[in-house]
Amino acid sequence: MTRRGLLLFALLSVLWGIPYLLIKLAVAEVSVPFLVFARTAVGAMALLPFVLVQRNFGWLKTHWLAVAAFCVVEMVLPWGLITHGEVSIDSSTAGMLIAMTPAVTVALSKLMGSDERLGMRRWAGLFLGFAGVFVLALPTLGGGFLAVIEILMAAACYALGSIIASRWLNDVPATSLTAVCLAGAALIYAGPASLAWPAVMPSTTAVGAIVSLGVFCTAIAFATYFLLVREIGPERAVVITYVAPAVAVAAGVLVLSEPLSIGILAAFALILCGSYLGTWSAPQEPSGLTKGVL
Repeated sequence: MTRRGLLLFALLSVLWGIPYLLIKLAVAEVSVPFLVFARTAVGAMALLPFVLVQRNFGWLKTHWLAVAAFCVVEMVLPWGLITHGEVSIDSSTAGMLIAMTPAVTVALSKLMGSDERLGMRRWAGLFLGFAGVFVLALPTLGGGFLAVIEILMAAACYALGSIIASRWLNDVPATSLTAVCLAGAALIYAGPASLAWPAVMPSTTAVGAIVSLGVFCTAIAFATYFLLVREIGPERAVVITYVAPAVAVAAGVLVLSEPLSIGILAAFALILCGSYLGTWSAPQEPSGLTKGVL
């Protein structure tokens, strides 16, 4: 990997690892609809200047259905589910569960009729990944189990979004696509957010978390991801899915003093190993999956 690629990889690991911490900080003071609205609106405004310079929206006429579907499953649904889930569970737990996205992508693609063959290694990986989720979710059966289900649903949404992107949006300008989807998500959440607007001005910590989510973890993170794909290729770039959750766990433990037990570490190891093996493909069988995991 080049030095530029390594720097982009490290930057994106942080940008996609800390959103769970920032969500936890913000959702303690503002409602779920307001937080998602603010995040998407800030992200859309941050990308607007770059989109206006390009002035290319012809793709929207021919790909509007895929764009709408991508917006819903990549932003509208998962960001609402993750934010609501983090009301009840730790940010580090949310980050670990999202690490299942690559394995879920493989499973969903297979269910959607993919003719790609899954060998013993990949089936074992899927089994290990879901075993890790079980170990992680077991202590929450007395409370917070619904939140675990919400985060897993978000992972499934991300997986579906990556399939949509790889099959129908390969030729769409990445920055413009991101900006349009962020604006669409902001419009969808505008109504619910207006009904759940904060009664008082949130603290500086919450405001900083919201702005950071929109500017750094959304607008800049998406732009960084596309640069990383160009620099090292999509197959290597997807490894970020395994590194970012580790950053999420570290941030939760160091900043919020969230627990880090042997059971949590074991579940994390199972999930990461399962995701890696579940998405493994031999050189002679290049996989088109998980290229668009965002």
